[in-house]
Amino acid sequence: MNFETYPFEKLNNLLEPITPTSDYTPLSLTIGEPQFKTPEFILDELQDKSELLNKYPKTSGEAVLREGMLKYLKNRFDLELTNKQIIPTFGTREVLFNFPQFLLHDVENSVMAYPNPFYQIYEGAAKATRSEVIYMNLTAQNNFQPHIEENDLKRCNFVIINTPNNPTASTILMDELKNWVELALKHNFVLLNDECYIDLYLDTPLPSLLNASIEVGNTEFKNILVINSISKRSSAPGLRSGFIAGDANILKGYMTYRTYVGCASPLPLQHAAAVAWADQTHVNGFRAKYIRNFEIAKEVLGVEPPLATFYIWLPVDDEIEFTTRLYRDYNLKVIPGSFLGRESQGQGFVRLALVYEEEKTREALERIKKAL
Repeated sequence: MNFETYPFEKLNNLLEPITPTSDYTPLSLTIGEPQFKTPEFILDELQDKSELLNKYPKTSGEAVLREGMLKYLKNRFDLELTNKQIIPTFGTREVLFNFPQFLLHDVENSVMAYPNPFYQIYEGAAKATRSEVIYMNLTAQNNFQPHIEENDLKRCNFVIINTPNNPTASTILMDELKNWVELALKHNFVLLNDECYIDLYLDTPLPSLLNASIEVGNTEFKNILVINSISKRSSAPGLRSGFIAGDANILKGYMTYRTYVGCASPLPLQHAAAVAWADQTHVNGFRAKYIRNFEIAKEVLGVEPPLATFYIWLPVDDEIEFTTRLYRDYNLKVIPGSFLGRESQGQGFVRLALVYEEEKTREALERIKKAL
């Protein structure tokens, strides 16, 4: 398979010939990895359950983990799901890659659609399934909202949306989510929303695609799925805890497929993830940190905060030139938008991940202001 180089490797290759100034300490706003300490109650549970390493974990996930996830869905979205409507996963990267291979295996000339720019694993899945790809370009002109002509949509077998969005930080609100559900039913394609940033809202809690499905009367979630991850909401990416939830008929077959994949989470990680999923209070503390970082960004750069995520999709004249100059003159790394898109999408933007405490965030943004 001919996979594209990952954006961070492209960045390393771009910056390798450059010697950054020693006038500044190195800083990086590239990776969407929270730099805050994982809460103690999660670490305590991990330590307390470390003795369980002598047992094989279930591919389907332990009852305690499923209960924690179902409690999360009830507390956060008022969703009453059953065990048949959710599967714990080893984070979300693996499910985004292997679920399309399960779904599209028997489909000849399969067609996928997803936003552009995008999280690169979507493209990896398209290549692995030999699918034709229809890009839903996210531009300033369409307010970074995914759009596809209905004639193209009729051809689709699988559509991924991603709200709140990485990298643009845009958000699809309830009315449009309901429209997406209705389109999935009308044209009989599977619709999946990548909701990994949905708990990082700045003001008003955002609805899940599953909420929208219920709103239009699709209470069994036919053709509708969501994925979510503990990584951002709990500052615990190392737990590798995620889930896929929605259409039980699809998930039944996918669960059988997963028994062959061999990606069950170790038992101590499952127990630690279970207590994290079941608790929402600690997430509010992290949200407060991101809200403060966006306040600093508005103060320093004059950018308006998004509705969610910890990203800024910053317009610049030339994203490659800006990235190299920022590294050379200010010892600061950012991701060029063109590394995250195809067919010229992402050009003229850089992505900033505001994942530090406010002191480092302010320092990084002050350097960007000087570079601008």
